[in-house]
Amino acid sequence: MKKIAICSLVLLFISCSQTTSLSPNETAKVVAESFYHGDKTTLKKYTTADGYANFVSIQEMFAQDKNSKSDFKIIDEVTDGGVSWVKYSTAYDPKPGVFKLVQEDGQWKVTHNGPRDKGPF
Repeated sequence: MKKIAICSLVLLFISCSQTTSLSPNETAKVVAESFYHGDKTTLKKYTTADGYANFVSIQEMFAQDKNSKSDFKIIDEVTDGGVSWVKYSTAYDPKPGVFKLVQEDGQWKVTHNGPRDKGPF
């Protein structure tokens, strides 16, 4: 009986420790929608500290109704090692946006795209 209980606990810990990491495209969609809908909790989860600070500082200017459709579309994506660039469009902005994503703790996160960061697009 002890062996069954121990095996059950081990399996429980293993299954709980495995997290599903979103792809750069999926992360970009989550970040864009949480940014425009004012969901700071989700935004913080999928951005680096620098990226979050940057988004929060301008978020109020771009807030949209939470029930509005984002019509998020990927235009292009380039991944090079631990950095990924995602060019996307939304219904909220006529001009396409570009996210720079880095891997942090095994998860893709949007980071601050500095003026010296020259992406592939």
